[in-house]
Amino acid sequence: MTDVQNIIDRNKETLIIPDGIVVISKDEKIIVFNAAASRITGYSEEDVIGSKFDFIFAKKNSERKYIIESLEDNIVFSNLSINITDNKGNIINVLASITPIKRDETVLSVVFVFRDTKEMLFLAEEIQQKTSELIDQKNKLDAIFNSNIEGTFTIDNDWNITSFNTSAEKMTGFKKLEAIGKKCWNIFNSSLCRNGCHMEQTIKNGKTMLGNELEIIQKGGKNIPIRVNSVVLINNKNENIGAVETFIDISEIRNLSAHLNEYYTYENIVGRNKEIKQIISVLESVSQTDSSVLVTGESGTGKELAARAIHLKSSRKTGPFVAVNCSAFAESLLESELFGHEKGAFTGAIKTKIGRFELAQGGTLFLDEIGDLSTAVQTKLLRVLETHEFERVGGNKSIKMDTRIIAATNKNLADEISAKRFREDLFYRINVINIHLPPLRERMDDFPLLVNHFIKSFNKKFNKKIKQFSSSAFDLIVDYNWPGNIRELENAIEHCFVLCNGEVIQVECLPKRIREFNEQASMLDNSSKQKGFKETEKELIISVLEKNNHNRPKAAKELNIDPSTLWRKMKKHDIKISKSIE
Repeated sequence: MTDVQNIIDRNKETLIIPDGIVVISKDEKIIVFNAAASRITGYSEEDVIGSKFDFIFAKKNSERKYIIESLEDNIVFSNLSINITDNKGNIINVLASITPIKRDETVLSVVFVFRDTKEMLFLAEEIQQKTSELIDQKNKLDAIFNSNIEGTFTIDNDWNITSFNTSAEKMTGFKKLEAIGKKCWNIFNSSLCRNGCHMEQTIKNGKTMLGNELEIIQKGGKNIPIRVNSVVLINNKNENIGAVETFIDISEIRNLSAHLNEYYTYENIVGRNKEIKQIISVLESVSQTDSSVLVTGESGTGKELAARAIHLKSSRKTGPFVAVNCSAFAESLLESELFGHEKGAFTGAIKTKIGRFELAQGGTLFLDEIGDLSTAVQTKLLRVLETHEFERVGGNKSIKMDTRIIAATNKNLADEISAKRFREDLFYRINVINIHLPPLRERMDDFPLLVNHFIKSFNKKFNKKIKQFSSSAFDLIVDYNWPGNIRELENAIEHCFVLCNGEVIQVECLPKRIREFNEQASMLDNSSKQKGFKETEKELIISVLEKNNHNRPKAAKELNIDPSTLWRKMKKHDIKISKSIE
């Protein structure tokens, strides 16, 4: 008995709680009766210790044979389905095992271990339910983890990636299986990796790092700017087991920061000119499609402004807007600039370079001065537009193009086609929609509005309070021919703002070329053009006077000039007005 008790005592902590345990001695008396046995049978330990075991099988006496055989013949029974009787006379089916306890091949007692099958079924159902709940909880956590718009990953204290969500896959280009187990610097390839990055501060010093910005290299070789947060990862024992980082691609934010400027909106394509109104209407319609657009017009008329306006009103507005001046590169370099090149593609190609087409994926590519492309590059560009695929210089892998093309030129492409300098088939590819921007000299009715717009804009930029041009200065800018169009006008007014210290821009603040224009024009016998500007000014004044019911102060206010200046101009142009209307 002492040996048996020692065995029981040594194993108390490891015994399975649901199991009833009864130890029966050689003389068929109960010497151990545990709490589970009491719970299942209803008998207390005090009631049964020292009693013969027969009562356990009161209603199924035949099944006591297993105990007797084990005691007498040293037989082990496992997974027996037998029936016992509880203290109320109820029959309970149990799953049991009977094991002899021996010394020197002599059986001293047997251990009868049993479990209520109903309890087992209940426990199994409960375990199944808990398992199902745990699985559901895990699935919810996985769904939350992977639906997070932020890239999220964790690392252990050895810098190995231990989890990697769906957004992280999209932003880095690496699949979860590729990232798990890798060092974080092998996936992100930032110049700050292992060089004082935010994760070092978190892992080594336990610091939470918020809002750090850096660039990583995507699997495809593209640089991606990201903003990151990192914090120490703690387990349920409050032990530091690594770090967790969330990051977000801020290339869209940077792109919008660069483009979402008041200057690049339809509203700031300033003008009441009939043609400008029609252009704005076309821009609004074109922006809702992905069709190729050709913007034509003289230098300085706002072709890039129109292209950016289309981009920012389109479904691609969160994508990049990439502009390339086709006349700014030598022919030998332009192909690489547009399509990129592979390492070793030519002398000096020491690493792979991503071209403008690839940088503009998901956005808009603006090909300025497309009329200056060589015929060789035109041929390659035509193929790209037809197949929507391109290859880097020196590469053999086709890259799908997901880019809207907007082209611009200050040349007459019809003349260029006639002179065999521009491919006719390329012209029809890029000229699905044509938007022609008129020169400033053809929209002088908008001139006062443009001047007023730039005065307001530069007042903000220079923190000044300039109100207007003096009458003599305004006469000079109205009479000037503006070969550089709106861009030249903007630059001229900025020049005036730099020099002007008062509230009115005087003649001496104007650029020299404008001050001397009348004299030069006279020398060049350009009086007919001068007359054209004066006629336009006269028509503008008459139009504004009629709009304001011939109220001279209101008309002067709209024209942004003094009433005295308006009166003088009316006299110069012989515009009559009733004296009773003031």
